[in-house]
Amino acid sequence: MDFLSPSTLEEALEAKSAHPDGVPIMGGTDVMVELNFDKHRPEVLIDLTRIPELAEWGPDGGVTRLGAGVPYTRIIEDLHKRAPGLAKASRTVASPQIRNRGTVGGNLGGASPAGDTHPPLLATDAVIELASVRGRRTVAARDFYLSFRRTALRPDELITAILLPEPKGPQQFLKIGTRNAMVISVAGFSLSLDARNRTVGTGLGSVGPTPMRSEAAEEFLAAEFDWENASVPSEATVRRFGDLVAAAARPIDDQRGSADYRKHSMAVMARRALSWSVTEYRKGATRCA
Repeated sequence: MDFLSPSTLEEALEAKSAHPDGVPIMGGTDVMVELNFDKHRPEVLIDLTRIPELAEWGPDGGVTRLGAGVPYTRIIEDLHKRAPGLAKASRTVASPQIRNRGTVGGNLGGASPAGDTHPPLLATDAVIELASVRGRRTVAARDFYLSFRRTALRPDELITAILLPEPKGPQQFLKIGTRNAMVISVAGFSLSLDARNRTVGTGLGSVGPTPMRSEAAEEFLAAEFDWENASVPSEATVRRFGDLVAAAARPIDDQRGSADYRKHSMAVMARRALSWSVTEYRKGATRCA
Protein backbone atom coordinates (compact mmCIF):
# COMPACT_ATOMS: atom_id res chain seq x y z
CA MET A 1 0.00 0.00 0.00
CA ASP A 2 1.29 3.45 -0.99
CA PHE A 3 0.76 6.40 1.36
CA LEU A 4 0.63 9.85 -0.22
CA SER A 5 0.71 12.99 1.93
CA PRO A 6 0.06 16.12 -0.16
CA SER A 7 0.49 19.49 1.54
CA THR A 8 -1.85 21.53 -0.71
CA LEU A 9 -5.28 20.93 -2.16
CA GLU A 10 -3.84 21.14 -5.66
CA GLU A 11 -1.41 18.33 -4.87
CA ALA A 12 -4.23 16.27 -3.36
CA LEU A 13 -6.38 16.69 -6.46
CA GLU A 14 -3.49 15.69 -8.67
CA ALA A 15 -2.97 12.60 -6.52
CA LYS A 16 -6.65 11.68 -6.76
CA SER A 17 -6.55 12.20 -10.53
CA ALA A 18 -3.54 9.92 -10.83
CA HIS A 19 -5.05 7.35 -8.44
CA PRO A 20 -8.86 7.36 -8.86
CA ASP A 21 -9.12 4.29 -6.64
CA GLY A 22 -7.04 5.94 -3.93
CA VAL A 23 -8.86 6.38 -0.62
CA PRO A 24 -8.73 9.79 1.11
CA ILE A 25 -8.04 9.68 4.84
CA MET A 26 -8.23 12.47 7.40
CA GLY A 27 -9.89 11.44 10.65
CA GLY A 28 -9.70 7.79 9.66
CA THR A 29 -12.61 6.79 11.90
CA ASP A 30 -14.18 4.70 9.13
CA VAL A 31 -11.20 3.94 6.91
CA MET A 32 -9.06 2.51 9.71
CA VAL A 33 -11.88 0.23 10.87
CA GLU A 34 -12.10 -1.25 7.38
CA LEU A 35 -8.33 -1.67 7.26
CA ASN A 36 -8.15 -3.26 10.70
CA PHE A 37 -10.86 -5.79 9.83
CA ASP A 38 -9.41 -6.33 6.35
CA LYS A 39 -12.70 -5.32 4.72
CA HIS A 40 -10.99 -3.00 2.26
CA ARG A 41 -7.32 -2.64 1.51
CA PRO A 42 -6.75 0.06 -1.13
CA GLU A 43 -3.51 0.26 -3.05
CA VAL A 44 -3.20 3.98 -2.25
CA LEU A 45 -4.13 6.09 0.77
CA ILE A 46 -4.22 9.86 0.29
CA ASP A 47 -3.62 11.67 3.57
CA LEU A 48 -5.44 15.02 3.69
CA THR A 49 -4.49 16.14 7.20
CA ARG A 50 -1.84 18.61 6.01
CA ILE A 51 -4.28 20.65 3.90
CA PRO A 52 -5.40 23.71 5.91
CA GLU A 53 -8.32 24.61 3.64
CA LEU A 54 -10.17 21.42 4.52
CA ALA A 55 -10.02 22.13 8.26
CA GLU A 56 -11.42 25.67 8.10
CA TRP A 57 -14.91 27.10 8.25
CA GLY A 58 -16.44 30.57 7.87
CA PRO A 59 -19.18 32.68 6.28
CA ASP A 60 -19.25 32.64 2.51
CA GLY A 61 -21.82 34.67 0.59
CA GLY A 62 -24.83 34.03 2.80
CA VAL A 63 -23.94 30.45 3.76
CA THR A 64 -21.47 28.88 6.15
CA ARG A 65 -18.68 27.08 4.32
CA LEU A 66 -17.67 24.08 6.37
CA GLY A 67 -14.42 22.46 5.33
CA ALA A 68 -14.82 18.73 4.81
CA GLY A 69 -12.11 18.05 7.40
CA VAL A 70 -13.52 20.10 10.30
CA PRO A 71 -13.99 17.61 13.17
CA TYR A 72 -17.30 17.08 14.94
CA THR A 73 -15.99 18.63 18.15
CA ARG A 74 -15.47 22.00 16.45
CA ILE A 75 -18.92 21.81 14.86
CA ILE A 76 -20.44 21.28 18.30
CA GLU A 77 -18.46 24.13 19.85
CA ASP A 78 -18.43 26.68 17.03
CA LEU A 79 -21.41 26.03 14.75
CA HIS A 80 -24.27 25.33 17.18
CA LYS A 81 -25.92 28.62 16.15
CA ARG A 82 -25.03 28.55 12.46
CA ALA A 83 -25.98 24.89 11.98
CA PRO A 84 -27.96 23.73 15.04
CA GLY A 85 -29.26 20.52 13.44
CA LEU A 86 -25.81 19.43 12.35
CA ALA A 87 -24.34 20.33 15.75
CA LYS A 88 -27.00 18.24 17.52
CA ALA A 89 -26.23 15.30 15.25
CA SER A 90 -22.49 15.74 15.84
CA ARG A 91 -23.03 15.40 19.59
CA THR A 92 -24.41 11.89 19.08
CA VAL A 93 -21.38 10.60 17.16
CA ALA A 94 -19.50 7.89 19.03
CA SER A 95 -17.02 8.97 21.76
CA PRO A 96 -15.17 12.25 22.46
CA GLN A 97 -12.03 10.76 20.93
CA ILE A 98 -13.82 9.94 17.67
CA ARG A 99 -15.60 13.30 17.63
CA ASN A 100 -12.16 14.92 17.86
CA ARG A 101 -11.08 13.13 14.67
CA GLY A 102 -14.20 12.30 12.66
CA THR A 103 -15.51 14.66 9.98
CA VAL A 104 -18.64 15.34 7.95
CA GLY A 105 -16.56 14.87 4.80
CA GLY A 106 -15.72 11.36 5.95
CA ASN A 107 -19.38 10.66 6.72
CA LEU A 108 -20.31 11.78 3.21
CA GLY A 109 -17.51 9.82 1.58
CA GLY A 110 -18.50 6.59 3.32
CA ALA A 111 -22.18 7.26 2.56
CA SER A 112 -23.45 4.77 5.11
CA PRO A 113 -27.23 5.21 5.43
CA ALA A 114 -26.67 5.10 9.21
CA GLY A 115 -24.35 8.13 9.18
CA ASP A 116 -25.53 10.64 11.77
CA THR A 117 -24.86 13.82 9.79
CA HIS A 118 -26.81 12.87 6.67
CA PRO A 119 -30.33 13.65 7.99
CA PRO A 120 -29.60 17.28 9.00
CA LEU A 121 -27.78 17.92 5.71
CA LEU A 122 -30.87 16.73 3.85
CA ALA A 123 -33.34 18.59 6.07
CA THR A 124 -31.52 21.92 5.76
CA ASP A 125 -30.84 21.79 2.00
CA ALA A 126 -27.08 21.73 2.46
CA VAL A 127 -24.87 21.67 -0.63
CA ILE A 128 -21.78 19.53 -1.13
CA GLU A 129 -18.70 21.03 -2.82
CA LEU A 130 -16.67 18.60 -4.91
CA ALA A 131 -13.31 19.32 -6.56
CA SER A 132 -10.97 17.72 -9.07
CA VAL A 133 -8.21 18.84 -11.37
CA ARG A 134 -11.04 19.73 -13.77
CA GLY A 135 -12.48 22.29 -11.38
CA ARG A 136 -15.10 22.57 -8.66
CA ARG A 137 -18.81 21.84 -8.69
CA THR A 138 -21.62 21.67 -6.18
CA VAL A 139 -24.30 19.04 -5.61
CA ALA A 140 -27.32 19.48 -3.37
CA ALA A 141 -27.35 16.99 -0.50
CA ARG A 142 -30.73 15.84 -1.78
CA ASP A 143 -29.07 14.76 -5.04
CA PHE A 144 -25.87 13.40 -3.54
CA TYR A 145 -27.01 9.95 -2.41
CA LEU A 146 -27.66 7.69 -5.39
CA SER A 147 -27.92 4.14 -4.00
CA PHE A 148 -26.43 2.05 -1.21
CA ARG A 149 -23.02 3.61 -0.47
CA ARG A 150 -22.98 5.18 -3.95
CA THR A 151 -22.95 8.95 -4.34
CA ALA A 152 -22.57 11.64 -6.97
CA LEU A 153 -18.83 11.83 -6.14
CA ARG A 154 -16.75 10.98 -9.23
CA PRO A 155 -13.63 8.79 -8.99
CA ASP A 156 -11.21 11.71 -9.43
CA GLU A 157 -13.01 14.07 -7.04
CA LEU A 158 -12.57 14.97 -3.40
CA ILE A 159 -15.22 16.37 -1.06
CA THR A 160 -13.85 19.77 -0.11
CA ALA A 161 -16.67 21.55 1.75
CA ILE A 162 -20.28 21.57 2.83
CA LEU A 163 -22.27 24.76 2.28
CA LEU A 164 -24.75 25.25 5.11
CA PRO A 165 -27.67 27.67 4.67
CA GLU A 166 -28.41 30.18 7.41
CA PRO A 167 -30.98 28.68 9.82
CA LYS A 168 -34.38 30.34 9.45
CA GLY A 169 -36.20 28.44 12.16
CA PRO A 170 -35.84 25.50 14.54
CA GLN A 171 -33.71 22.51 13.60
CA GLN A 172 -33.88 19.16 15.38
CA PHE A 173 -32.06 15.84 15.31
CA LEU A 174 -33.07 12.64 17.09
CA LYS A 175 -31.42 9.26 17.10
CA ILE A 176 -32.32 5.83 18.46
CA GLY A 177 -29.61 3.28 19.20
CA THR A 178 -29.25 0.02 21.03
CA ARG A 179 -27.61 1.88 23.93
CA ASN A 180 -27.06 5.49 24.98
CA ALA A 181 -23.58 6.07 23.52
CA MET A 182 -20.94 4.65 21.17
CA VAL A 183 -23.62 3.15 18.95
CA ILE A 184 -24.54 2.97 15.28
CA SER A 185 -27.95 4.48 14.63
CA VAL A 186 -30.98 2.18 14.50
CA ALA A 187 -32.91 5.13 13.13
CA GLY A 188 -32.29 8.86 12.91
CA PHE A 189 -34.49 11.82 12.02
CA SER A 190 -33.93 15.52 11.40
CA LEU A 191 -36.49 18.29 11.03
CA SER A 192 -35.96 21.87 9.86
CA LEU A 193 -38.55 24.64 9.77
CA ASP A 194 -37.86 27.58 7.44
CA ALA A 195 -40.01 30.39 8.80
CA ARG A 196 -38.91 32.86 6.14
CA ASN A 197 -39.96 30.74 3.17
CA ARG A 198 -42.54 28.70 5.11
CA THR A 199 -41.09 25.38 4.08
CA VAL A 200 -40.24 22.19 5.94
CA GLY A 201 -37.24 19.91 5.55
CA THR A 202 -36.86 16.33 6.72
CA GLY A 203 -34.00 13.83 6.80
CA LEU A 204 -34.30 10.11 7.56
CA GLY A 205 -31.32 7.93 8.39
CA SER A 206 -30.75 4.18 8.76
CA VAL A 207 -34.18 3.31 7.37
CA GLY A 208 -33.33 2.65 3.74
CA PRO A 209 -30.47 2.01 1.32
CA THR A 210 -29.65 5.71 1.37
CA PRO A 211 -30.41 8.66 3.63
CA MET A 212 -33.73 10.07 2.44
CA ARG A 213 -36.45 12.68 2.81
CA SER A 214 -40.21 12.47 3.22
CA GLU A 215 -41.52 14.95 0.69
CA ALA A 216 -45.13 14.07 1.51
CA ALA A 217 -44.56 14.89 5.19
CA GLU A 218 -42.78 18.14 4.28
CA GLU A 219 -45.62 19.33 2.05
CA PHE A 220 -48.26 18.32 4.58
CA LEU A 221 -46.65 20.13 7.51
CA ALA A 222 -45.83 23.24 5.47
CA ALA A 223 -49.52 23.57 4.63
CA GLU A 224 -50.79 22.75 8.13
CA PHE A 225 -48.32 24.64 10.32
CA ASP A 226 -49.43 27.98 11.78
CA TRP A 227 -46.48 30.05 10.60
CA GLU A 228 -47.95 33.32 11.96
CA ASN A 229 -48.72 32.33 15.53
CA ALA A 230 -47.17 28.85 15.92
CA SER A 231 -50.29 27.55 17.63
CA VAL A 232 -49.91 23.99 18.85
CA PRO A 233 -50.84 21.59 16.02
CA SER A 234 -53.80 19.31 16.60
CA GLU A 235 -53.18 15.75 17.70
CA ALA A 236 -54.42 14.60 14.30
CA THR A 237 -51.89 16.83 12.50
CA VAL A 238 -48.99 15.61 14.65
CA ARG A 239 -49.98 11.98 14.17
CA ARG A 240 -50.44 12.40 10.43
CA PHE A 241 -47.01 14.00 10.13
CA GLY A 242 -45.43 11.08 11.98
CA ASP A 243 -47.28 8.57 9.82
CA LEU A 244 -46.12 10.25 6.60
CA VAL A 245 -42.51 10.25 7.77
CA ALA A 246 -42.73 6.56 8.67
CA ALA A 247 -44.34 5.77 5.32
CA ALA A 248 -41.29 7.13 3.49
CA ALA A 249 -38.96 4.70 5.29
CA ARG A 250 -37.79 1.53 3.54
CA PRO A 251 -36.03 -0.29 6.37
CA ILE A 252 -34.77 -3.84 6.67
CA ASP A 253 -34.43 -6.27 9.57
CA ASP A 254 -30.89 -6.53 10.90
CA GLN A 255 -29.03 -7.15 14.16
CA ARG A 256 -29.80 -3.64 15.43
CA GLY A 257 -33.56 -3.67 14.92
CA SER A 258 -36.50 -4.90 12.89
CA ALA A 259 -38.06 -3.05 9.98
CA ASP A 260 -41.31 -2.63 11.92
CA TYR A 261 -39.48 -1.16 14.90
CA ARG A 262 -37.61 1.28 12.67
CA LYS A 263 -40.85 2.49 11.07
CA HIS A 264 -42.49 2.88 14.46
CA SER A 265 -39.50 4.75 15.90
CA MET A 266 -39.41 7.06 12.89
CA ALA A 267 -43.01 8.11 13.52
CA VAL A 268 -42.28 8.69 17.21
CA MET A 269 -39.16 10.76 16.50
CA ALA A 270 -41.00 12.84 13.89
CA ARG A 271 -43.75 13.69 16.37
CA ARG A 272 -41.22 14.58 19.08
CA ALA A 273 -39.19 16.73 16.69
CA LEU A 274 -42.33 18.59 15.68
CA SER A 275 -43.30 19.17 19.32
CA TRP A 276 -39.85 20.49 20.20
CA SER A 277 -39.82 22.71 17.11
CA VAL A 278 -43.19 24.25 17.95
CA THR A 279 -41.99 25.02 21.47
CA GLU A 280 -38.82 26.63 20.13
CA TYR A 281 -40.71 28.52 17.45
CA ARG A 282 -43.18 29.91 20.01
CA LYS A 283 -40.31 31.24 22.12
CA GLY A 284 -39.23 33.27 19.10
CA ALA A 285 -35.57 32.37 19.50
CA THR A 286 -35.15 31.40 15.84
CA ARG A 287 -38.37 32.74 14.38
CA CYS A 288 -38.11 34.78 11.18
CA ALA A 289 -41.52 36.34 10.48
